[in-house]
Amino acid sequence: MSAVLVLLLALSVPAGLPAVALAQAAGGKGGSQPERARAEADLRQIQKEIERVRGQVSRDAAERDLLASDLRRAEQSVSGVRGEMSRLRRERAERARRRAGLARERAEREAALAGEREALAAQLRAAHRIGRDEPLKLLLNQRDPARAGRMFAYYSYFGRARAEQIARIEGHVARITELDADLAGEETRLAELEQARVAELGKLEQARAQRGQVLASLTAESRSRSAQLQRLQRQQGALEKLVRELRRTIEKFPTDTRSAFAQLRGKLAWPASGRIVARYGETRAGGLRWDGMLLATERGAAVRAIYQGRVVYADWLAGLGLLVIVDHGGGYISLYGHNDELHRKVGERINAGDSLAAAGDSGGRSQPELYFALRRGGRAIDPRPWFRNPQP
Repeated sequence: MSAVLVLLLALSVPAGLPAVALAQAAGGKGGSQPERARAEADLRQIQKEIERVRGQVSRDAAERDLLASDLRRAEQSVSGVRGEMSRLRRERAERARRRAGLARERAEREAALAGEREALAAQLRAAHRIGRDEPLKLLLNQRDPARAGRMFAYYSYFGRARAEQIARIEGHVARITELDADLAGEETRLAELEQARVAELGKLEQARAQRGQVLASLTAESRSRSAQLQRLQRQQGALEKLVRELRRTIEKFPTDTRSAFAQLRGKLAWPASGRIVARYGETRAGGLRWDGMLLATERGAAVRAIYQGRVVYADWLAGLGLLVIVDHGGGYISLYGHNDELHRKVGERINAGDSLAAAGDSGGRSQPELYFALRRGGRAIDPRPWFRNPQP
């Protein structure tokens, strides 16, 4: 089965559906060729629908709010640079580990080479004391043929041992030469990675500066209470439209009516560590009310899924920045906003505790914060009663 088909199947199979159903949907036992073809067509269609929704919401936001469009570009640029820097850090760490391993092996080879050379030197000294003609003298002086045969066998053993030691020494020298070349290659790659890191830092500073300029413009525009309210209303409208359209798209295809999510009230773990700075239902700027929660956290902190499901949205949205939405089945979805980096794509199946993103300040926040919300049937619900601990 192709990787694309596996991804598409993961998107269509409801959260918690037995593995047998997945196998049947994949064309295993119980699935006919026409059924498989229809399933694949449906899977392609739902991904196309989600992409259409994402594009439409983004275009609508850009048309209504040019500053939001500018902020989107700036923050996506920052996110892209940070993602590349994360990749460079991972590769650099892996290269450093490989270099350390090569250096250890080289040291071991050097020690083994020194030992083999010392053993060979001892044999050569012993052979020198015996002399080159000692075997011939032994043959002429021996009266016992059997004893002479044994002595010649011993000499042959010594000769083969010396040859084997010489071969091992040659092997060590050849391997050390290879290790020197590998180490030189790793040093070169590490130097290249360091140069790339410096270049990415420059890009990051430039992207941050662009974001800062957009935020300054947003701050200036929002000094008016009416302008601030209008902006918040536009952002809330964009979120409501996104959720509504996603719900319609999901409902076109089979959903898991047996989802266990409804039984998890009071049992879930928080999506990130931090401090609650805004609670569900509290009044926010402009007189609107929070439809979720806001957690002050550290930049780069892991944002984890509260329960298994599938990713139905992973992109930037005005007011929430880089946003991930997970469908848990049974009409429940969870939302995670203001991230710096997104680790998942639409259609990916995830389990409880899987990393979805890295926390940040996208969406125009002044500090790293995580927006978290729960919805059922498109309606916002208070998330706090769902967690087993009162504080994250």
